[in-house]
Amino acid sequence: MAQFIKIYEKNPNESAVAKVVKVLKEGGLVIYPTDTVYGLGCDITNTKALERIAKIKGVKLEKANFSFICSDLSHISDYVKQIDTATFKILKRSLPGPYTFILPGNNNLPKEFKKKTTVGIRVPNNEIALEIVRQLGNPIVSSSIHDDDAVLEYSTDPELIFEKWQDLVDVVIDGGYGDNIGSTIIDLSENEPIVIREGKGSLDIL
Repeated sequence: MAQFIKIYEKNPNESAVAKVVKVLKEGGLVIYPTDTVYGLGCDITNTKALERIAKIKGVKLEKANFSFICSDLSHISDYVKQIDTATFKILKRSLPGPYTFILPGNNNLPKEFKKKTTVGIRVPNNEIALEIVRQLGNPIVSSSIHDDDAVLEYSTDPELIFEKWQDLVDVVIDGGYGDNIGSTIIDLSENEPIVIREGKGSLDIL
């Protein structure tokens, strides 16, 4: 059964974050808050954990469109090809924030994603998520938590998330109520930005 750990976003408790990071380093799965919806994540370098997430989501790992949660812009450059000035300006204007940007991946992508030419990158404006990634030292691979409710697309109440997911994951973080609007997804891998999904993030950044 998963641990249920309360962490406050305003000033995340370091020892609580360290507990979460320890679980991630040991190949565990964690449900954590972002600036949009709750996410299901694992350490990007752990193959077994990646396979567990793919199995839960019912997708083949090499075909899965997971996002990489990074802590800042320099972190992003570890996994994407060199970006032009216009793209950099868009990222600088909007991150951290409720966006997923699709960018051309480079050779540092984990072996499970080597066949992919692009990668979805997020730097959420949420101190809990950012602090976990900072302490972990590399990105979290992430997928949104969806709700079975026909009206609500995403699960927002951490206690209900825990009830539903406690036997599938290793930690559920209670970071307060989540949002039920996903991130805005923008493809920046081609010459012109393409909006894939309009979500919480404003399109004024383009």
